[in-house]
Amino acid sequence: MKRLVLAVLAVGMMLTGVVHSAEALNHPGGTGGLSSLRGATNLEETRPADPMKRYPRDQGTINSDYVYQPPLIPHTIRNYEVSLNANKCLACHSWKNANDMGATKISVTHYQSPRQGQVLSDVSPSRYFCLQCHVPQADAKPLVDNDFQRVDALRE
Repeated sequence: MKRLVLAVLAVGMMLTGVVHSAEALNHPGGTGGLSSLRGATNLEETRPADPMKRYPRDQGTINSDYVYQPPLIPHTIRNYEVSLNANKCLACHSWKNANDMGATKISVTHYQSPRQGQVLSDVSPSRYFCLQCHVPQADAKPLVDNDFQRVDALRE
């Protein structure tokens, strides 16, 4: 029985190899065109970089599109360090610094442990990496078309 299973597997592998060989004839070197959101390109070609996204200055508060949406960042975050050892966001947005810096304070929810709901004296480790949820608002066209509409309660 083991020999029969091994024979079937060997034949399957050989057939797969034949299929791959025929595919290699159509795309020599395995560099066939790939299509993604950035367009079609060959693996061996280097295309020009996309233009840098523009972050408008002083655009003020950006309205939410849905309930519980993390607020968007109304400024550039280029060269901001958010790592285990440093968090540039807290330099302005912590409760201690927000008034002096004229920045929005971090939500009280960021000072609570997620499982026990205990209030902590510092930002919860699960909320420390701000850029997991908050992103800068860029003046960029969408990668894909969509017909998303704001929640009725949030429409202006």
